[in-house]
Amino acid sequence: MYPLFLFLYTEDKTISELFINDQIRDKEVRVIGIDGEQLGVMSIQDARKIADDEGVDLVKIAPNAKPPVCRVVDYGKYKYEQLRKEKEARKKQKTVEIKEIRLSPNIDTNDLNTKVNAAKKFLEKGNRVKITLRFRGREMAHMGASVHILTDFAEALSDVAVIEKQPKVEGRSMTMFLTEKKN
Repeated sequence: MYPLFLFLYTEDKTISELFINDQIRDKEVRVIGIDGEQLGVMSIQDARKIADDEGVDLVKIAPNAKPPVCRVVDYGKYKYEQLRKEKEARKKQKTVEIKEIRLSPNIDTNDLNTKVNAAKKFLEKGNRVKITLRFRGREMAHMGASVHILTDFAEALSDVAVIEKQPKVEGRSMTMFLTEKKN
């Protein structure tokens, strides 16, 4: 009774958007041979004939170029290689996390040192650190006098960190961002 729709999810959209063989509608294309050598600009019929003679596909790899670039290659093998390259690139990518450390305006020195040590560990792992100074009740009246807590925190970490964003008041809290110092 209900129509059945089948959706195919592909992990990589760029590869599925490539045109191959008869899907290419351009009049002239720049052709790269099976060994990677430039064969020059030619009509699409000549390019298809070269691909058919080799027994492989003609794949449009750069559609926005003038003229578009097509490659004579086995499409299945090309698709596999592209997926493998993208997977390797994702492996080497490093995601930077933001770790948050919350403080209060009436924090004691030893508690502040403990938080500084935690922030140092986060920074050494390559993460950014967001220091939040939270105000409650009557503490809101003395926000300006509490900026020194964040500056002291940054000074304690000056050997490993640099201030990315200066202390800024946002509602009931004051925030500052630190990042690892580049050598």
